[in-house]
Amino acid sequence: MRTLDGSTGEGGGQILRTSLALAMVTGQPFRIHSIRARRARPGLMRQHLCAVRAAAEVSGAELSGDAVGSTELTFRPGRVRPGAYTFSIGTAGSATLVLQTVLPALLVAEGGSSIVIEGGTHNPMAPPFDFIERAFLPLLRRMGARVSAALSSYGFYPAGGGRVEVTIEGGSKLGRLSLLERGALRSTRLRAIVSQLPGAIGVREVDAFLAEVPWDRACARPEVVKGGAGPGNALVADVEHEHVTEVFTGIGERGVRAETVAARVAAEVKRYLASEVPVGEHLADQLLLPMALGEGGEFRTFAPSGHTKTQAEIIGVFLDAKIAMEARAEEDVRVEVKGVRG
Repeated sequence: MRTLDGSTGEGGGQILRTSLALAMVTGQPFRIHSIRARRARPGLMRQHLCAVRAAAEVSGAELSGDAVGSTELTFRPGRVRPGAYTFSIGTAGSATLVLQTVLPALLVAEGGSSIVIEGGTHNPMAPPFDFIERAFLPLLRRMGARVSAALSSYGFYPAGGGRVEVTIEGGSKLGRLSLLERGALRSTRLRAIVSQLPGAIGVREVDAFLAEVPWDRACARPEVVKGGAGPGNALVADVEHEHVTEVFTGIGERGVRAETVAARVAAEVKRYLASEVPVGEHLADQLLLPMALGEGGEFRTFAPSGHTKTQAEIIGVFLDAKIAMEARAEEDVRVEVKGVRG
C-alpha cells in the first residue's frame, strides 16, 4: 500500500483528490496522513469528505478515517462501477472538485454514467462551473473523451444549493493533446452574475473591468439570475482563441468591493493576453492528469504553480508517466507529458 504525506507540496486537498482519482483508475490502495496540514483548518472538510465517499461509492472501496476533521485516511478501491450517481455536499463546498475526483475513473471505465452533484458551483479557490464547461471539457473531448456538463442551478457561498449534471459515455481512450499555440483570437465575453443582490453590483464590475481591459462593451453584460439558494456574485471573463478557450473568474465576497473583484479578474486577463502561452495557470493543473492517463502531449503555460508541481508529483506516485517542464522564458514553460498510452 502506498503511503502519502498530505502536507507535501501545496499541502491542500488536491493531493487527496488526485490520489483518490488515480487509485480508482489503477486499483492501487493508499494511506494518506497529515491531510490538508497546511490549511488554517486541517483535515477533511465536508466537501473533501463528499469526494472521498463519492470515490468509494463509484469504486466499491473500503474506507477508514472518513470523518469530518480526520487527518488520516485509508482507501482500498474495488472495481469502478459506471452508473447513475447523486452526490450532495450539504454545504457550499465545491461541486466541481468532487467531479474532478470521480471523472477520470468514469471516463475510462466501460459503460455510461450520469452524475448529479449538489453544492457550490462558484467558489473561491476552486474551478467554477464556467471554467469546467468552456475551458476544460472541450479539451477533454478533443482528446477523445465523451462527456458533457450542464448547470441546473447556481450555488454561491455560503448557501450552496447549486446543481451540476454530468453525462459520461465511458470507455474513453484518451489521445494526444498538443497546445503550443493559441491561434487567432476569436471572441471575448464578460458576464457579471448576480443572485439575490442589487443588480448595480454587476454594472459596477463590468464598468471597472472595461476601464482596465478595453473590450467592446457589446460583449460585456451584467446578468441577474433567479432561483438560487442564496445571494452571490461572480465575474466571468472568456477569452476564446482558435485552439483554446480560457476562463477567468472572480467571486464576490462580503466586504469586498465590486471594483476590487473586477480588478483581480482584469489583472489575470491582462497577464494572459500579454503573454503568448495558450494554457493558463489553472488549466495547466487540470490537463496533467488526463494527459498522463492517455497518450500524453505537450503545452505551453506560465511558470508552474505549487498546485501544478504537486499534481505532477502525485501522478508520478501512481502512474508510469513522465512529466517534464522546461522554462523557455519566465512566463513561458513547455510541459511535456509521456502518458501511459503514449
